[in-house]
Amino acid sequence: MENEKPQKTYSDLDIVSHVSDTLNVPHDQTHRKLKGRHIQLIGIGGTIGTALFVQIGAALTEGGPGSLFLGFTIWCSFILAINNCLSEMVTWIPIASPFVRFADRFVDPALGFCAGINFFVFEAALVPFEVVAFNLVLQFWTDAIPIAAVIAVGLAVVVLLNLFAVGWYGESEFWLAVGKVVLAVGLMTFTFITMIGGNPLRDTYGFRNWDPSKVPGAPFAEHIKTGSLGRFLGFLTCLIQAAFTIAGPDYVSMTAGEAELPRRTLPRAFNSVFYRLTTFFVLGSLCVGIVVPYSDPNLRQALSDARPGAGSSPYVIAMERLNIPVLPHIVNALIMTSIFSAGNSYVYCASRTLFGLALQGKMPRVLARCTKNGVPIYSVAVTLAVALLSFLQVSNNAAVVLQWFVNLVTASQLLNYAIISFTYLKFYYALKEQGIDRDILPHRSFWQPFCGYYAFIGTFVMAFVSGWTVFLPGNWDIPTFLFSYAMLGLAPVLFIFWKVCRRSSWQRSEDTTFFEKEREEVDLYEDTHIPEPPSGVFAKVADFLFV
Repeated sequence: MENEKPQKTYSDLDIVSHVSDTLNVPHDQTHRKLKGRHIQLIGIGGTIGTALFVQIGAALTEGGPGSLFLGFTIWCSFILAINNCLSEMVTWIPIASPFVRFADRFVDPALGFCAGINFFVFEAALVPFEVVAFNLVLQFWTDAIPIAAVIAVGLAVVVLLNLFAVGWYGESEFWLAVGKVVLAVGLMTFTFITMIGGNPLRDTYGFRNWDPSKVPGAPFAEHIKTGSLGRFLGFLTCLIQAAFTIAGPDYVSMTAGEAELPRRTLPRAFNSVFYRLTTFFVLGSLCVGIVVPYSDPNLRQALSDARPGAGSSPYVIAMERLNIPVLPHIVNALIMTSIFSAGNSYVYCASRTLFGLALQGKMPRVLARCTKNGVPIYSVAVTLAVALLSFLQVSNNAAVVLQWFVNLVTASQLLNYAIISFTYLKFYYALKEQGIDRDILPHRSFWQPFCGYYAFIGTFVMAFVSGWTVFLPGNWDIPTFLFSYAMLGLAPVLFIFWKVCRRSSWQRSEDTTFFEKEREEVDLYEDTHIPEPPSGVFAKVADFLFV
């Protein structure tokens, strides 16, 4: 007994050998360093950016406050359905790049390849989007700094944060996301205080901007056409804006492979993300329609002129009307941090998607190599290479470049959600076919499989509707069409390519496997891992507030 080797523990947080050596596929060498508070704020921080504070004003002018509020509320129900689908799968099988690998295992390897490329394009395209937006926000104060210099510095800082250990990324994203929460809550508080008369003009405006007798056409504005059709088109525009703006569950799921004690932290994160996002987006859309009328000439002029930074934000327009001089600068500064935080998250998610594809052998093996700190360095490098597209702004109008990226990522995001929903339905019926009771799962979601069908139908249809304005008479524009529908056309090509070249098989429910080896590794890790106590006062307080 004296010579018996001590039992190996997993207190080093490494989960290795996700794929068997016999398959000659690289191991997952990432580290489980993300705590529960990191994951919860990543889920919020990755989705709150310029769309909620600035671009939402464009949807307000086209649909009115009623359509804006209704569109955001309805779309949140789809996000709830997607959240239910992801939470059930990811908490049971917390692996790197989960929903991409789930599509591979539960549906067809060809769909996994298609889903991975689509999600990578989606996340990678959002990086230059946020970099371009960052430059616009900076121009709120000055345009003396060369555009190329701003872009280069912004990308350099993102590089540094994503090349250190994942704990650095989690900590930086946590505090940046806290700033976003402060901004969102602050603007809601601003709305409430000013609407009841707490402003320099002593104007108790309440819901005046919803009153059709005070603002003709409110609360449901006509867009393009008149009458009921015009009001419907206004609502549709707001719904598309909501589809671009609201997300969350996918960002939480991408942390699964690097989450500390995932079976404990992920269920709490999934349970809380939807309600927090609903608070920010539903109440946020309500506040926007309260503070400024949809027909406000200053708002329309600011949008048409592409006024930089917070200058075209409905909140800033309201602050200027109410003679509040300091707040616009504070809002602009916080928007700047929110943009940087979003870009930081997009680099993380895009690089982990490439990493997951490499683990499956669907991308070059070199992309699965990690540094000693568990960072997939080559995947990060490829993502940042795509981010160089932000230099398009040097030779094009920033508003035009932003709209290109908006069109591209809206279709990709909707397609991604449709794939997630369909994958869950295959997962659900595979469990049922094999007699596996869902009560054994760490987290059993409600209203299933209804949520899977609801999310799949809604997101699939909206993916084709999102670029509808390009087909209107006189609106045809080739770049807009390509950016709106490129991924919808590319997705079946990717699927067929992998299907033909690799002769992949459609997975039958009775033959589906559920990552048994990976789940055993997670079980062993959670049984042996002892969490490190938080160091420092701020970390202790944060852990207490976001348990």
